[in-house]
Amino acid sequence: MTLDDLARPEPDRPATAAPTPTQTQAQTSDPTPTPDPAPTSDPAPNPASASGRARGWAALRPLVLRLHFFAGVLVAPFLLVAAVSGLLYALGVPAEKLVYAHELEVPVPEGATALPLERQVAAARAARPGGTVTAVWPGAEPGATTRVLMADPEAPEGTSMGVFVDPYTAAIRGELPSYGSSGALPLRTWVSGLHVDLHLGELGRNYSELAASWLWVVALGGVLLWVGRRRRSRRSLLLPEGGPKSRRRTLSWHGAVGLWAAAGLVALSATGLTWSRYAGENIGGVQDGLGGATPKLSATVTSGTGAGAGGEHAGHGAGHHPAPSQAAAAGADIGLDRAVAAARAAGIDSPSIAVVLPADGSGYVVKETDKQFPAELDSVALNPADGTVLDELRFADYPLLAKLTRIGIDAHMGLYLGLFNQLALAALALALILLVVWGYRMWWLRRPGRPVARGTWRRVPPATLLPLLAGTALVGWFVPLLGLSLVAFLAVDLALALLARTRPTTRPGARPAD
Repeated sequence: MTLDDLARPEPDRPATAAPTPTQTQAQTSDPTPTPDPAPTSDPAPNPASASGRARGWAALRPLVLRLHFFAGVLVAPFLLVAAVSGLLYALGVPAEKLVYAHELEVPVPEGATALPLERQVAAARAARPGGTVTAVWPGAEPGATTRVLMADPEAPEGTSMGVFVDPYTAAIRGELPSYGSSGALPLRTWVSGLHVDLHLGELGRNYSELAASWLWVVALGGVLLWVGRRRRSRRSLLLPEGGPKSRRRTLSWHGAVGLWAAAGLVALSATGLTWSRYAGENIGGVQDGLGGATPKLSATVTSGTGAGAGGEHAGHGAGHHPAPSQAAAAGADIGLDRAVAAARAAGIDSPSIAVVLPADGSGYVVKETDKQFPAELDSVALNPADGTVLDELRFADYPLLAKLTRIGIDAHMGLYLGLFNQLALAALALALILLVVWGYRMWWLRRPGRPVARGTWRRVPPATLLPLLAGTALVGWFVPLLGLSLVAFLAVDLALALLARTRPTTRPGARPAD
């Protein structure tokens, strides 16, 4: 939701025909006053009187309405860009499989079995001798190619060069830059950059963080306004109204669709902020302080072998770093295939795995990469000299906050529930696009309507206002771009109010309005 009512809510009452002359005469001759009919919609907000204050929702509604309106008008362009690019990204995950089908898939020969990984890697090295192999992703299912990742000076910054190998023939199917732990290929990498920073680098990241910072505020504010309206039936709360095109029908679609989409939009806002630039640091600090930091696997090769080398698991309880073993120092290596077999024996049983090759002083790291439900993200580190387990990390042992963070980020990227996740993201992005469009349409149809008058905060009782201000300050500090932009809104609003006071209410010589 991005926009709502401006000056007054539209009454949900049927239009009445003009009175006939007979009715008019009867009304004027009858001295008995007739009581007004009961309202069927929200009454127009009354200004605060000098003798008292409105209470409860009646006091808060104008304040929420004004915030919702101005946030919708000023932040909606950022939300619209984020929604359009997010829609492209959600559709880019399945589109990637179609665009790069030649690199990702091969026909399965009848009765054929996959060649050893070392032979496939040798073919990749021969095809690209200038690269250094850093990791290998075996095909997760029959017909899937093996992806050999290389550090290569020709690869774009921040990416690895992926060489795609036919696991049955060792033929090279193609070479493409690969980005991130999800292995995004050029199409999805480009769309991801558009969504995150508009391809403007660190400066551009402010746009996406600003959108994520305000999305939950606008969504929850819209829900309060929509649920708080009086209506003749509960059906109009959940389902949009039909009828001829009008502002009332637009508002009905805006409110009903926004209500259905609100939970998903708030979730997108929260997960998007977890890896934002400023708010993300604060979220990470709170998560670490609550003991919810994501544990790390240690692949350091120590002087002993087995999981107990160096004390407890080598990444968790060891406070020192013994020298590498003689076998490791001599360059002994069990090889890629035996390392995978050792990892399977240690419980890495998911078909989707990634193998990180040993570097100086470290061993093999074999980790599960299946992020769909139920997530299989266990990992082990192996001594390259003999295949013994140096450390192991089970997803079941993650702290709860670390699990939720991992699942939330993967769901935001459309990876947690596969195609269903991607379609749900596309639906949320489309809903947000429509909400912004409907919001601006209501604004246009209302012209020259004015937003709720300034000073609505004075009508809020102090017992409610003071905690509200304290909570707003805390949230603004925790989500800096939200706080700074809110201060900027208030400064502009104050400047406009001061400017309005300096202008005469009527022009000299102008006729008063009839």
